[in-house]
Amino acid sequence: MGQTSTRDRIVTAAARLLQRQGYVGTGIKQIAREAQATLGSVYHFFPDGKGAVAAAAIEHSGQEFAAFLRAALDSEESPSAAMIACTHQLAEALRDSDWVDGCPITAAALETLGTDSEIQRVCAAALRGWEQLVHDKLLRSGLRAEDARDLATTIISTLEGAEVTAQVNRSEEPLRAAGRQLARLVDSYETTRSAV
Repeated sequence: MGQTSTRDRIVTAAARLLQRQGYVGTGIKQIAREAQATLGSVYHFFPDGKGAVAAAAIEHSGQEFAAFLRAALDSEESPSAAMIACTHQLAEALRDSDWVDGCPITAAALETLGTDSEIQRVCAAALRGWEQLVHDKLLRSGLRAEDARDLATTIISTLEGAEVTAQVNRSEEPLRAAGRQLARLVDSYETTRSAV
């Protein structure tokens, strides 16, 4: 296999481990084992070690979730219906993973809070990117830019919290309830807009 595929295997393995075990719980040797790569090849691609691998893995996971979110948002014309579709798809994926594959950045973000690290920068960029996708969907539906920005932040924050709550309770209901309430919130903006 070529260098690119080895690097990709390392990043993908690290992403999966970080999602399930967090940054602190994931070791560089375990990443190499999971990627079926040598420790030397991990350091070849990531000479700065575990932090660099983690940053690349989180960026990869953030992009994967962005693709999922984009597809869920685009699956329905109405943004309120898209909220329900998104939360239902998240709930089903979480259940299918036996409640272990939650948000791809939550664990690493929480474990590195208070640091000015590349990991924190990559986590923040992922969250901003997800908010931008929601913001764009809301703008396309006719919401004012100011409302769309605040609402996008609220939606991503709610999804993050609901996903953790669903994992802890091993239940889809927190995500499904969040979807229903987000749909109502989005509809209240649409109603306000159309009444003006």
